[in-house]
Amino acid sequence: MLKRMSRGGLAGLLVVACLSYRAAADESEPPDLQPTERECSGEVRFEPAGDESHVPELFRLAPHTFMFHQSPLPTVSRAMEIFEVTFPSPVESPHLNNNTVHAEYFRPTGAGKHPGVIVLHILGGDFQLSRLFCRSFAQEGVAALFVKLPYYGPRRQPEVKARMISEDPRETVKGMRQAVLDIRCGAAWLATRDEIDPERLGIFGVSLGGITSALAATAEPRFKKICPMLAGGDVGLVAWDNPALARLRRNWTDGGGTKEEFLTLWKSIDPVTYGENVRGRKILMLNASHDEVIPKACTESLWRAFGEPEIVWYDAGHYSALRFIFDGLARVTKFFADDS
Repeated sequence: MLKRMSRGGLAGLLVVACLSYRAAADESEPPDLQPTERECSGEVRFEPAGDESHVPELFRLAPHTFMFHQSPLPTVSRAMEIFEVTFPSPVESPHLNNNTVHAEYFRPTGAGKHPGVIVLHILGGDFQLSRLFCRSFAQEGVAALFVKLPYYGPRRQPEVKARMISEDPRETVKGMRQAVLDIRCGAAWLATRDEIDPERLGIFGVSLGGITSALAATAEPRFKKICPMLAGGDVGLVAWDNPALARLRRNWTDGGGTKEEFLTLWKSIDPVTYGENVRGRKILMLNASHDEVIPKACTESLWRAFGEPEIVWYDAGHYSALRFIFDGLARVTKFFADDS
């Protein structure tokens, strides 16, 4: 899963992309926010959007009310306002920092109701790619809530080794469960915003974010549009067969675990397992035909589980797919901005 933004000089493309979108914005200061918009707190009621019995048991969430806090972040663009948003995770982990969800909200300044999209980041925790997509969305009238996954950024506890994707797959299951439940609360928050059309919510992510977005979509019926990028299914096989994860497999087998037990455990957090839940929704998949991290067979497994939706194959590997960043930005932004 994508860990870094540079390989073979490709980081330069991301820099150019960021500069291009910055230049496209009006660099004069945005109008002053209204006093009530500068910083605020409030509460949101999470209510299941459908029959919770259709949600995988691991990801069910009872009705509850949670508090949120919102404060503005600087931006030079008149097309959007950006806010930091925090709210408590519905999962209480042993680490205090991880129990608060941190997000960035990119709100279009245009009038009327807007679509809303949850955006998720890559495994390495470099947030700039996610922010690039969020800015592209907001400039086209699509509100974006960039959610930082468990144990990333400010959610990482100093001197604590716990991670969302752990060398212990049992801990990974816990991390993915918390991520999905955090995302469900984020979707409920988006749906209550005055500027959001709650019938036009979607979810998008790249690499780890793509897998997590696909999984979250199977658990949250609010998401009418789904776009996983550089992602796939059969995640147990991805983990078992990846040469970079040899130590994970060794630790598992040294502890007496078998491959069959390993794959069974990962099935509980595999979007392929629950693919029936999203059939009939609008889905766009963007993938690399020579992906060395997510094998093509695993992508095709997710594609079949999701009902064989539209899929784009880039002639690239997992990392070199970055050279198609402009095409990806255009396709994904259009996908979420379209009324259909």
